[in-house]
Amino acid sequence: MSAGRGHQRRCTTCGIRAVAFPQPHITVCFTCWPGGPVAPPPCLRCGSRFEYFVAGLCHRCHRDGHPGVDSCRNCLAWGATRTHKWLCLGCNSWCRKYTISDDCSVCGRQSVLDHSRVCRLCRKQGALWRQPREKLDLVAANRHGQQLFLADMFVRRDKTQPQHPPVEHPPPPLRAMACHQLTLFEARRDLSQRGHRLGGLAERADPAMFALLEPIIGQHAAARGWNHHLIWRVRLGVQIMLGFQDTPGSTITASDAAALTGTEVPVVHVLEVFEHAGLLDDDRISAVQARLDRKLAELPQPMAGEVQQWATIMLNGSTIPPRRLPRSPITVGLQLGWMLPALHRWAEQGHTSLREISRTDVEAVLPSSGNPRALMGQGLKSLFRVLKGAKITFTDPARWVPTGHTQPKQPLPLDPAAIRDALDSPDIAQALIIALVAFHGLRNGQLRDLHLTDIHDGYLHIGDRTVPLAAPVRTRLSAYLDLRNKTWPETANPHLFVNYRTAYQFGPVGHRWVKLKVDIPGGVQALREDRILHEAHATGGDVRQICDLFGLSVQAATRYTATLDHPALIAADP
Repeated sequence: MSAGRGHQRRCTTCGIRAVAFPQPHITVCFTCWPGGPVAPPPCLRCGSRFEYFVAGLCHRCHRDGHPGVDSCRNCLAWGATRTHKWLCLGCNSWCRKYTISDDCSVCGRQSVLDHSRVCRLCRKQGALWRQPREKLDLVAANRHGQQLFLADMFVRRDKTQPQHPPVEHPPPPLRAMACHQLTLFEARRDLSQRGHRLGGLAERADPAMFALLEPIIGQHAAARGWNHHLIWRVRLGVQIMLGFQDTPGSTITASDAAALTGTEVPVVHVLEVFEHAGLLDDDRISAVQARLDRKLAELPQPMAGEVQQWATIMLNGSTIPPRRLPRSPITVGLQLGWMLPALHRWAEQGHTSLREISRTDVEAVLPSSGNPRALMGQGLKSLFRVLKGAKITFTDPARWVPTGHTQPKQPLPLDPAAIRDALDSPDIAQALIIALVAFHGLRNGQLRDLHLTDIHDGYLHIGDRTVPLAAPVRTRLSAYLDLRNKTWPETANPHLFVNYRTAYQFGPVGHRWVKLKVDIPGGVQALREDRILHEAHATGGDVRQICDLFGLSVQAATRYTATLDHPALIAADP
């Protein structure tokens, strides 16, 4: 009897094999049966007396069994799994195409035959035995036996010829030179003290290279609505960066362009021009990677390298099974913060690798209860699940450790006076943001992604929801649109909210900009919760109406309707 795994209960006597039957009062296996050992019964599905698992089924038939690999039941190739009903990939397609099951006319073996009444193994043996430009003779090829194969190994790729015709892409406007002039030593450039005296640096630019880049500047200016002053500053920045080149035509690194920070030159737009021209080497380190480098410096090797591999897979995803989609850098940063106390604790105990961590170590480092235990458990489960899938660690010690779920915070109402002051703010953009959240409960991301075309005919269109705008929102919206058209009349940015950074780009404003505009304790989320909480009490806990108004799920809506009987909130209602 094999060791029971998966979701099956273990024998309380040996702790290795699965219990004999799934009934709660059965706690021992057949080997440890009182008065035993007892021979397990045959499998109820296939009749096998080997590899008994549990509940009358063997490892091959039980859904939680782990039968491993076996020979293909059609062509006998080794490596078939239960995923394709014990068929290799070739026989899986063969059996879908042909349905005749009889004795092969060549080898006499019972198998699925083609229209010539020949099995797939004889066909493969004939193809292997046949010489170039000779006729296929299946009888002669199978006269002295057959060569068995490993499953799914009949994929031929001729590396000398492309399998698909190459896709023709338009050539880039410019091509960076493969060679460049080596420097004797790196000199740090600091232009912040030069003020407006940058014209001398622009004179060092190679005229031929700037002549090729100038049309690109014109295209970007026309597409993004740049004014003449911004065009002049971008031209100046491009000329300065070309003057920094030791070899004309070589790439510009983003770290070199950082020298323009603190000057009147818009670094972002200069980098856009070089990127469009194919002359940019973006060597900037992302914020999440910079944080990783700081935190991992405190961990021993190879533990730090294993956490770095986890972060790489989380950020970039994986196309190798088990496949994963890329995760948000915010998610990676949160999970890293949750797991760091456990990693430091293991490092203090002398562990240098996550391969040394057992389930006992995980249980010992987790907090006793509450949200701290749930959050740390979520981070550790993500870490070990990814490393186990990538075959970096041998086991997943956190898989079966119960950590519970995070408990949501109780939504609380805000001070109405603070909301009224923010709605009447002299900052027109701030007043509109507060109105959209206070009346319609928009999230931070929805505010940033809101386009001009999402508001028309007095309605707000968010995804598949259409919300009629409240009168105070329409008043503040009209005032903000007048200000937007007056401040940036030529901007081509399609987003509703723009600032001096995004007015001449196509992207949305940043999270921090919205956060600074909502000058209320708790920010956008607290104001949104206040709006939903008020709606829940005004409608008497109508979950359907809350879901329709704010795009919530039923579970999320019940978080607000559950406060209807709270004594503090009842006392606060007018």
